[in-house]
Amino acid sequence: MSMAEVTVRGAGVFGLSIAWECARRGAKVRVIEREGVGAGSSGGVVGALAPHVPENWNPKKAFQLESLLAAEQFWAGVKAAGGVDPGYARTGRVQPVAPGGEALARARAEGAKALWQGRAEWRVIGVEEAPAFRPVSATGLYVHDTVTARLHPARACTALVAALEAAGAEVVIGEAEARGPVVWATGAAGLAALSEDVGRTVGVPIKGQAALLHFEAPEAAQLFADGLHVVPHADGTVAIGSTSERDFDGLGTDGQLDVLLEKACALVPLLHGAQVLKRWAGLRPRARSRAPMLGPWPGREGHFVANGGFKIGFGMAPGVARVMADLVLDGSDAIPDGFRVEDSL
Repeated sequence: MSMAEVTVRGAGVFGLSIAWECARRGAKVRVIEREGVGAGSSGGVVGALAPHVPENWNPKKAFQLESLLAAEQFWAGVKAAGGVDPGYARTGRVQPVAPGGEALARARAEGAKALWQGRAEWRVIGVEEAPAFRPVSATGLYVHDTVTARLHPARACTALVAALEAAGAEVVIGEAEARGPVVWATGAAGLAALSEDVGRTVGVPIKGQAALLHFEAPEAAQLFADGLHVVPHADGTVAIGSTSERDFDGLGTDGQLDVLLEKACALVPLLHGAQVLKRWAGLRPRARSRAPMLGPWPGREGHFVANGGFKIGFGMAPGVARVMADLVLDGSDAIPDGFRVEDSL
């Protein structure tokens, strides 16, 4: 039997993860990237792999949970295949409980017991149980969940490329001939191209700004407070992010990132005086449905779409890779409700 051939356009986390899953299953894979590995939003610095709250359960939340729980094995396989560490660690997350929010936090803890099936916890803890690296809490209470993990975005993409090349796949920067079915995982540019093709807006780019600080907390849990992610990485850095800008004038960093940094230091006083190593800005693709957009490209035989990762692309990547490989290689459609291309039309 001849080996199946697959082309993936785009070397962000969706494209590379789908390519890896196809290669792992024995397909002959070619990845074509016009600019560079992680050139879009996948080249960021934050890397927060966090769940939705355990309430009002729906297919999106269930799919995300399964993907987050599969991430440890997925990224361990990538590291073993290519020898490059993606920076994955399931370190958990700590969030302050706001005044008046204790009853809701405890109700969600009960929800997690049922919805997370004992595979992870969502607990309300007091300051005496909270780690030293923590945000300010006006109530002295925190939520601690054990499903949240971290990943170093740029290194994760590099690790995927190494795994693909070790498996005999091609990663081409520039242009090359497409062979076999084509998966379009081209981020913000791909949303624009699909919108033009179908004659309606299927999604938009949302600008995000983030920063990387020098601060040693390699084993610490990540923090989430007042909409801000604070993610310690193993290399002695802490990522802060991010803004979410629908309207923007340019693609560089600006004063909004300075405000974000001030907010981070107010929420986590231990970060006062930490050196800013990198300022980052990029466009994150958000589908109209606000869920990842997966499935056949309407009207294009043999072409498929994997886009719309927005803020949760890295957390969703193992699950997206699995269902897209099922679809492209086997014709098996396991795309969750709400995730189809048609849901954004």
